Amino acid sequence: MKRFLQCYESTNVFEPKHRVNPRKNLVFISTLLLSACTLGPDFVRPDSPETQNYTSKPLKSAGGQTLAMGKEIPAQWWMLFRSPQLTALIDKALKHNPDLQAALATLTQASEMATAKESSLFPTIDGSFTSSRLKTTGAQFGRPDAGGTLFNLDNATLKVSYTLDVFGSVRRQLEGLMAEADYQRFQLEGAFLTLSSNIVMTVIEEATVREQISVIEELIKVRTEQLAIIKQQIDLGGATQVDLLIQQAALDQERTNLPPLQKHLGQIRHKLAVLVGDLPSTEPAAQFKLADLQLPLELPLSLPSKLVAQRPDIRAQEALLKASNAQIGVITAKMFPDFTISANVGSIATKMGDLFMPGSAIWTTGLNLLQPVFHGGENIHERRAAIAAYEAAAARYRSTVLQGFQNVADTLTALDADANAVKTQTAAEQTALASLELSRTQYQTGAVSYLSVLSAQNTYQQVRLGQITANTARLTDTVALFQALGGGWWQRADLARTLAAQQKKPEASFLPFFDWSFK
Repeated sequence: MKRFLQCYESTNVFEPKHRVNPRKNLVFISTLLLSACTLGPDFVRPDSPETQNYTSKPLKSAGGQTLAMGKEIPAQWWMLFRSPQLTALIDKALKHNPDLQAALATLTQASEMATAKESSLFPTIDGSFTSSRLKTTGAQFGRPDAGGTLFNLDNATLKVSYTLDVFGSVRRQLEGLMAEADYQRFQLEGAFLTLSSNIVMTVIEEATVREQISVIEELIKVRTEQLAIIKQQIDLGGATQVDLLIQQAALDQERTNLPPLQKHLGQIRHKLAVLVGDLPSTEPAAQFKLADLQLPLELPLSLPSKLVAQRPDIRAQEALLKASNAQIGVITAKMFPDFTISANVGSIATKMGDLFMPGSAIWTTGLNLLQPVFHGGENIHERRAAIAAYEAAAARYRSTVLQGFQNVADTLTALDADANAVKTQTAAEQTALASLELSRTQYQTGAVSYLSVLSAQNTYQQVRLGQITANTARLTDTVALFQALGGGWWQRADLARTLAAQQKKPEASFLPFFDWSFK
């Protein structure tokens, strides 16, 4: 009501002392229809959290990785790992992944719905034509004795109708639909960020498993050599059957570790094929090793004040919040009058050739006003429900913001811990390698047996497994940081346009349900 009075007062015809002036009331109605107000609260974008750090203890580096606070994340952040094969996989996924195509289609649907709603701001024009043959009787006019008449009646009409958006209901609906299109846009960006992150992490996982398989195979080889030496020692009386059984059990244990890793590697390859849009039977061309991936030594770290504008999930929740805000205006406008202007212009004649001839013209004009009077409190409760929906959307937005900051904080903490783990594992590997080299030197001088050399080599391979795990955690947490910071989507061209340009336009009106050509 306050907003309505503001519209009323803006016409400068507000009469003091409740005097009624019909002429000025007419001016008021005409001016109100032309000026048109938008009821409901205008959306205000929430402020970013006022904080300078992601963690309670500011971090400037994570081991050998430097955190560059305020530096922009590159749009193709995965190229920082310097693997052309990895970049090729993501480029292929961009063209063929069905999840991206589904997200693009959903965005297109939402955008078209918003564009379609814009037509409500303009008049509608419809043309109609009817042709009928009629027979009348005198009884219709109170003269049963009169003869009937048989004739044709042709009618061509042009109808113009315009609903005046006086209180902004249509504009609020349009605002809500545009916000929903923005939501789908950020859902698309989020889908691509998740997809690219999954591909990079899957590649890291494949490289890790291949490295682990290599180490296990080396351990099996060492255990086998140790078992052969023990058998020789038994023949010479230098070992017992117990020693043999212990070594055989250790060899069998190493062998049992190999099949699960081989199975896991196959599943990873299947996953990688599906992520890029291929069937799992299609073997990815590239095979990855940890040596193929370089750890980025400088990590761009967005300012906390920019995080809410960069994370797709936060921007998506912001769009939903805007849509909920617009819905309050839509419901509020339902409490106020609805004005519709209509006009019909046409021609009616008994012969087709007489249409639009002088004397055949017909026309009507009208103004329809609909004012809700009593709906049992429906509109009031709907407005309260819309306000509650907005408050729920606001709470979900705040929750998403908190979750986003937590993701960054967790990842930074993990990177710091990963650096310490890598440092510890590197020291352990150097110690194990030094022990192995010493054992080999002592064996060459006859100070120790070859079995001691194999034992030192076995220890070294076990330490290597720990180092592989530590290096893998550092790589995956680096990927997680890029993902937590939003992935740099704002640094490149609009993803929807890029995807739309890559898709081939179908020649037919209807597409087959499935197309497994993957061309």
